[in-house]
Amino acid sequence: MTEKTGFLNRNQLKYLVIAAMLIDHIAWAFVPTASLLGQAMHIIGRLTGPTMAYMLAEGYHYTRNVKKYALRLGIFAVISWLPFSYFERGCIRPAFGVIYTLFLSLLAIWFWDKGKCSVLWKQLGTLGLCLLSIFGDWAMFDVLYALTFFRYRDNPKEKWISFSAITVICCVGMLGNEPIWSGLFQLGIFLVIPLIQYCYNGKSGSKKPFHKWFFYVFYPLHLLVLGILRWVVFA
Repeated sequence: MTEKTGFLNRNQLKYLVIAAMLIDHIAWAFVPTASLLGQAMHIIGRLTGPTMAYMLAEGYHYTRNVKKYALRLGIFAVISWLPFSYFERGCIRPAFGVIYTLFLSLLAIWFWDKGKCSVLWKQLGTLGLCLLSIFGDWAMFDVLYALTFFRYRDNPKEKWISFSAITVICCVGMLGNEPIWSGLFQLGIFLVIPLIQYCYNGKSGSKKPFHKWFFYVFYPLHLLVLGILRWVVFA
């Protein structure tokens, strides 16, 4: 693998995209999407989903116990269900956050890597996981992003070509919004390419447990707080 020379380690990259996620969710709660401010905040927020998928693929590569990794994601996907559902829908429905989608993404990588079956069955398994992900945030796309980052980990050209192709599909899918240009913020996904390729140095940073657990705790907590604040403001 090519030596990385960026200035952000894994922890710093994680906190950067967590901040981007917070900005994005504040915009969804309080700022009209079609406004200039809304577009700017959502462009920043587009960094989070794909970068989390990238870190998941990296985590799979380095973890010593995939089962524990999957169990942790599965538990926090359930914990995050009610806060995300309330934030997203204002009521309790089968709507799951990005941790749920990342859980399915990990299963997709695991199956593709360890499954003792033909490529066709792996493709069908990935399709099944993509269909299950429609109940989660970054549905389908994070599963495909994570699998792309895993399969082309040591081939930047193929990795970013595949990433770009998936992203174009994502952007085209948003063209039906009203007004039509309100989906232009999805182009912010392309900012992930320079962020990871040129700013990330491939180093983990501190291995203190705080860095490992912060996102798992912060994710459902900030959704719950924003959901309550929105109810207070707009009630």
